[in-house]
Amino acid sequence: MKKTLFTASILTLSLALSGVAKANSNTAPAPIAAQESAAPSAETPTIDADPALWVVKDEDTTIYLFGTVHVLKPGLSWFDEAVKNAFDASDELVLEVIQPSDAEAQKTVFSLAIDPANPLRSRLNEEQLATYDGAMTKLGLPTNAFDQFEPWFASINMGILPLIKAGYDPTSGAESVLTKAAKASGKEISALEGFEEQLGFFDTLPIDSQITLLLGSAEGIDETTPFVDKMVEQWGDGNTEKLAALLNEGFGDPIIYDKLLTQRNANWVEWIDARLDTPGTVFIAVGAGHLAGDDSVQEQLKTKDIAATRIDY
Repeated sequence: MKKTLFTASILTLSLALSGVAKANSNTAPAPIAAQESAAPSAETPTIDADPALWVVKDEDTTIYLFGTVHVLKPGLSWFDEAVKNAFDASDELVLEVIQPSDAEAQKTVFSLAIDPANPLRSRLNEEQLATYDGAMTKLGLPTNAFDQFEPWFASINMGILPLIKAGYDPTSGAESVLTKAAKASGKEISALEGFEEQLGFFDTLPIDSQITLLLGSAEGIDETTPFVDKMVEQWGDGNTEKLAALLNEGFGDPIIYDKLLTQRNANWVEWIDARLDTPGTVFIAVGAGHLAGDDSVQEQLKTKDIAATRIDY
């Protein structure tokens, strides 16, 4: 379970993930942003992917729901066929969050994540500390590298570093690709959440839950990349049932599950319900974990008698 806990939570973060990494670039001894992801060669093969896509419609409004992966390896061909057609037909791109500038991200992160009065390692018992220090050593980081930060922030950094080393890249993630395409075509871009609000979901977790996240990252260091490889494969195959089972098994802490998934999905359902009152076509792109499982956006839409229909392609 622990190996999936970080990965399940990371899928709720959207582009705030890369913002956190960049904001950390001048603080931790080995920041994520300073790590070079594996550069794709000119011979990198293109792999076809057909991730799931849904549509919600009434008489004058169309809303597409697309589940994303926020960090991907270059060379995955997903922005085509039905996904590209739906995007091209839309007037507006709606993301979880709009990535702020590096300076804005750093300011926000520092206002939330730093807690020098309670060094991170002092929050851990002897057994937890051994697990944490062992993971930091595997990552090539000093064991005190994140001592000034709260556990949630260290968890994110510890979890993403193996992915970056394995060639995963936030700039190849679905949101980055969609944002670039929206800007190029002059589409309106908006967000369901603010950057500070999204990080606040982690920051306001109880310390015990934050430590659970941290230990999930630490215990799963060796398994993070294989797990994400499997998750991306299922995402690319459009296999939402297997994807839901894979992701949901990681939410062993009900507080984390409710805070990062269920409550946010409920908020987005309210947004969709209200947006149906305004004519137009909208392309919503949120983490794939939000569109899979019993508490998904689609399932919660049913409570309002709103149907989300999967598009076959």
